[in-house]
Amino acid sequence: MRINKTKVSLGFIVAGALTVVFGVVLLFVGPAVMKDQIIKNTVIDPKNELSYTMWKDVPVPFFMSVYFFNVLNPKEILAGEKPMVEQKGPYVYRKQIRKENITFHENNTVSYREYRKYFFEPSMSAGTESDIVTIPNMLVLGASIMMENLPFAVRLMISATFKTFKEGPFLTKPVGELMWGYDSGLVDFLNKYLPGMLPSSGKFGLFAEFNNSNTGLFTIFTGKDDIRNVHRVDSWNGLTELNYWRTPQCNMINGTAGQMWPPFMTTESTLPFYSPDACRSMELVYQRPGEMQGIPLYRYVAPKTLFANGTDYAPNEGFCPCRQSGLLNVSSCRHNSPVFISHPHFFNADPVLLKYVQGLSPSEDEHGLFIDIHPQTGVPLNVSIRLQLNLYMKRVSGITETGKISEVVMPMIWFEESGYIDGPILSTFHTNLVVLPAVMEYMQYGFIALGLATILIASLVHHKARVRLPPPPCCMQPHVLFIMSILLNGA
Repeated sequence: MRINKTKVSLGFIVAGALTVVFGVVLLFVGPAVMKDQIIKNTVIDPKNELSYTMWKDVPVPFFMSVYFFNVLNPKEILAGEKPMVEQKGPYVYRKQIRKENITFHENNTVSYREYRKYFFEPSMSAGTESDIVTIPNMLVLGASIMMENLPFAVRLMISATFKTFKEGPFLTKPVGELMWGYDSGLVDFLNKYLPGMLPSSGKFGLFAEFNNSNTGLFTIFTGKDDIRNVHRVDSWNGLTELNYWRTPQCNMINGTAGQMWPPFMTTESTLPFYSPDACRSMELVYQRPGEMQGIPLYRYVAPKTLFANGTDYAPNEGFCPCRQSGLLNVSSCRHNSPVFISHPHFFNADPVLLKYVQGLSPSEDEHGLFIDIHPQTGVPLNVSIRLQLNLYMKRVSGITETGKISEVVMPMIWFEESGYIDGPILSTFHTNLVVLPAVMEYMQYGFIALGLATILIASLVHHKARVRLPPPPCCMQPHVLFIMSILLNGA
């Protein structure tokens, strides 16, 4: 049986055209399908097993690295000299996070409490919790600032109380006790006769109220009705705005709870979030694109205006009374204690702060905070939040423990909370968000290329087949017709 190349080639031309059409359809439908899948899997819903588990249990390993500013010259500081410090650490703690009391509401929100617990990691640390460190005594120097406007006689009584309980201006204790609490007769006395003055009712430590605690009752949007709202905070502890600060703008609760953000981010997007520990909303800005094991990301960093004072950045006026730029006064939400938050080593702060303390050396690589986000899903891939705790201290007349201390914002510790996606979660993430979209993209253009190639080859075959066809009888030469008639008659 002889194959009709003309008909076959026409069939291939039609098939090629259909393949091109299919590829073009995929070119427009593919991104829409991917977007729909991202929306479906980003909504906070127990049916979304992977994303819901990541939100609920945060399986990514998180660590808190703590660095102490060990005071080298406490006696000289009391005499009015410049403080000298040396950084000690890191002392690394594994952070365990879990959400409890998860309740979904009819208005497409979900409420929960997030509990945190810390476990010391000796193998990742530069020392042990038994290391001895000297830092300013917040109970003495902080209380002195808080009481400086009281009558002189009262200040004398306060000084006498410090002496009674043998509390001096500086503490020299093991890291573990400074972190999680130590026994103090003064603390017991204050908790008994002045309840509520201290942040915790037990031992006094820099992180005593953090361990085995929760960050408050968050109510956030699930994104079920509008994916642009997913993870956005609706209320915190029943509040839709704060009352710590002096302006409505500063008291706003903006953004998410700081773990995930809405999908489909652009370089114009920002990362707003509310931090209960900082008592305010903060916003990071886009810095640059990047890549993590083949996964595209956007890096977001803190703008220089984040902790700027009201003089340098007017919208921050509500966070005052302010000191130099680079310091956030959190006394209004920390029992009026003269505590300030900054970037480590006063990075991005007024350079004058470095003149008052010896031993600091700020750099962006070591002390700048950042969050690396996968822009299509709003999921953080790599996080490093770095903050420093500072104590404002000076001489207060009547309280002899303050000696002749010069007015200074004294760094006490800085810490870094870090985590990144790794292992099976990263593999799944890479497969679903890098490999599959790439395969779909290659398929789109592959179908178009295959279809065009098929049309081209089939067209050439069709053309050659038509050229080789025998001419019709009416067009044959006379001698050819004569021979054919003889053959036919002979048959």
